[in-house]
Amino acid sequence: MPHLRLETVGMDTLIVRLFDSIEESNMGWVLAADSALRQVFGAALIDLVPSYTTLLLHYDVTMLEESEARARVSQALENLSPDNGQQGQLHEVPVWYDDSVGPELVPIATRLGISVEALIERHCAHDYCVFALGFAPGYAFMGVLEDALTTPRLKTPRQKVAAGSVGIADRQTAIYPSRSPGGWNILGRTPLTLFGRNAAGEPSSLFMPGDRVRFVSVSREEFLRQGGDVTPLEERS
Repeated sequence: MPHLRLETVGMDTLIVRLFDSIEESNMGWVLAADSALRQVFGAALIDLVPSYTTLLLHYDVTMLEESEARARVSQALENLSPDNGQQGQLHEVPVWYDDSVGPELVPIATRLGISVEALIERHCAHDYCVFALGFAPGYAFMGVLEDALTTPRLKTPRQKVAAGSVGIADRQTAIYPSRSPGGWNILGRTPLTLFGRNAAGEPSSLFMPGDRVRFVSVSREEFLRQGGDVTPLEERS
């Protein structure tokens, strides 16, 4: 059950905090809160960003004072129940797991005392929930990794990580949608495009909060057939 707390983070922004720890079971509550808040705030809502345990609520101060915004949050969430019936889209994501594009693949397998093949199987064995989008357009934070795969971020982040790189950090997994700096442990690469523009020319992300992602191991040949770039990651640094 959520424990509602409101935090002021700006003259027009509140954090609606529902939980203190990251769990997949949170998402039904977060999605329900997202829907209820959008309905109650209506035209006074500028933006609402759901995350693992919170929602960032940006409202129009020309329409609402903070006290009224807080009252509307309480009204929206008074009889909240989890929206477990709202299923996001399931995405099957092809990944070429190889140490040339996934330099942490072998070290993590060695640390766990298992084969690279077993590590790949374990990373692919779970459907991951998309908790939030952030860091870069289309960058989806997903979880939760099994405890044994929990791995700290790199001590020194890379200056350049290739687009499509699939990584893990702590209890999360993610895919870099574009070339960028990053400190996650890279296991492989997907040929999919994660962020672009839709038919109307508007920015569009492949993933949305509440979606689920299933990684599927593919061969180098299949990766290339789908348009993947096999340039080794370290050659991009």
